[in-house]
Amino acid sequence: MYEFENCTVRYNVQMKDYTTFKTGGAARVMIEPESPLAVASVLRKLTERGEKYYVLGNGSNLLVSDRGIDCPVIHIGKNLSEIKIDGDRVICQAGALLSSAAYAAYKGSLTGMEFAHGIPGSAGGGVCMNAGAYGGELKDIVDWIDYAAPTGEVYRMDCDTADFGYRKSFFSDKNYVVTAVCFKLREGNGDEILAKMKELGEKRRDKQPLEYPSAGSAFKRPQGYFAAALIEEAGLKGTSVGGAEVSKKHSGFIINKGDATTEDVLSLMEKVKMTVFDHSGVKLEAEVKYWE
Repeated sequence: MYEFENCTVRYNVQMKDYTTFKTGGAARVMIEPESPLAVASVLRKLTERGEKYYVLGNGSNLLVSDRGIDCPVIHIGKNLSEIKIDGDRVICQAGALLSSAAYAAYKGSLTGMEFAHGIPGSAGGGVCMNAGAYGGELKDIVDWIDYAAPTGEVYRMDCDTADFGYRKSFFSDKNYVVTAVCFKLREGNGDEILAKMKELGEKRRDKQPLEYPSAGSAFKRPQGYFAAALIEEAGLKGTSVGGAEVSKKHSGFIINKGDATTEDVLSLMEKVKMTVFDHSGVKLEAEVKYWE
């Protein structure tokens, strides 16, 4: 049994309910801290016990093994989703959705975050992978980041030292946990901000298979190429393995048609990688994380 102050602890939690792919088995234990200090305390105690752990945000870039997860999952979600406006800054706890943060920026007549309104991830997860869309990336607007270390200590990092790159940051593949993010924006016109958000929303609905569960772009953009174009040129649009399919609407997406397993998705991704390499000589790299 696990006991942590200011945390909710649940057992045998179905991970398909916590990922946008809607696949995966159960987590043996899920810990949901209610404050940044509680996050730090959980990390310290798990580290002292020598336990591996996973950190879950909105599950929008994640595949979980059909066999489930045996180690603890720390969920940074609704308990840590507060958003504040302070002048030209939007300060978010890590569990806040990027869409909610962008909407708060609009309400505060702050521009620069419109591109993030349609990104399905959380502020913490988005910073870890430097999420982006339509020419914008979070690195362009991050001011500072608060995070907890496995030792239980808490730190603040400036954007300049966050080692942002394409879909990566200082936090990629580390055991640190982002607890809050500050976005530095600019004063703008509310009507123009809303119009831009609506324009980008329409583009998403027109071009992306939002009616199906997915994790967005399944593969990173290869240097000098576009993954979706390479996949389509290799004749893979509409290709299926079990309930997983390369979207007919946008070949950069792998979708769950309703009964896919994680293994279906992984098998289809591997087939896509092999076929694209045979066709073009380009090696695709998965953008989606996999837990087992």
